[in-house]
Amino acid sequence: MKAYFLLLLTLLSITSFSQNVVEHYQPLKKEMLRIGTGANDFMPYIQSGYTLMLPDQKVIKGVLIFLEDSGYDKKNKSAKQLYPQASEKGFAVLSVSTEIPFDFYFTEASMNSTHKLIQEAFKTYNLPNDNVFLLGASLVGHRALQYIKHFKDDAFQLNIKGIVICNFTLDFTRKWHQHQRDIKINRINLWEPKFINYMLETYLKGTPKTAPENYHNFSPYSYFDEENRNIKIYKDYAVRAYIEPSIKYRLTKYYRTLYENNATDMVGFLAELQLVGNENTDLIVLRPEDNSSQNKNAQATWDAINKDELMDWINLQSQ
Repeated sequence: MKAYFLLLLTLLSITSFSQNVVEHYQPLKKEMLRIGTGANDFMPYIQSGYTLMLPDQKVIKGVLIFLEDSGYDKKNKSAKQLYPQASEKGFAVLSVSTEIPFDFYFTEASMNSTHKLIQEAFKTYNLPNDNVFLLGASLVGHRALQYIKHFKDDAFQLNIKGIVICNFTLDFTRKWHQHQRDIKINRINLWEPKFINYMLETYLKGTPKTAPENYHNFSPYSYFDEENRNIKIYKDYAVRAYIEPSIKYRLTKYYRTLYENNATDMVGFLAELQLVGNENTDLIVLRPEDNSSQNKNAQATWDAINKDELMDWINLQSQ
């Protein structure tokens, strides 16, 4: 009953913001995108565009940005969970999607599309380029870090105050090896391991064994990168990280070791940030009692986050 009540309350809150939500999306492409070597390894494109929630207040204090897919999962699923809290604090919420499903931002085209859509939304709705935060779980968070790295020297710069990252891969050398082990032992559904390793090997032009520098460059943090070349890019941002290790769950369901866990990457990322002088990092560890969901994936971790407390943290960074 408690879960039902919370769901009803969330739905009512989202409905109340419908008059403040605008959408701009392009028509769907009819072509298909190859995602593997098999005859049926294709996926339809999704809609490129954005959804913007404007707060009730006339003066907007800041902007929260989610680089979410527009298809497959419910559109803007993570962003919607912050609409009530963001509006109360005077923040707009912008969700941006490219046309590529499960987009890893391997290509210039994807990142340029995102950059253009962000600029369009800021200009069209006169959003303040101040107190900007990039947030997200899984690929949404990954895209945020790739976006920051790619446009750090661009003429149009977002005034990013902080990053909120949740349960995703930062070290793609580790991730490739994780999936190779999955494929080798063959005890789980192998769609994701095969898909991700195909994409990594295609766009990074090899494996971590044959093209290690490409994997280091693509990873915001990698335990195997002796230079830690990308850490300093994120040195000056407030960074809050959420992890839910779920060690026993992953051992039982996926036969995964401690090494094959996104929490490993995120803790390493924060450690290296602190070593280069970032004194504004925060790690939140969700325990089993914090998340009643039977699913232990990145989206479930995001769903379980205390959004009121998160918005208080964001607001504090914006003073």
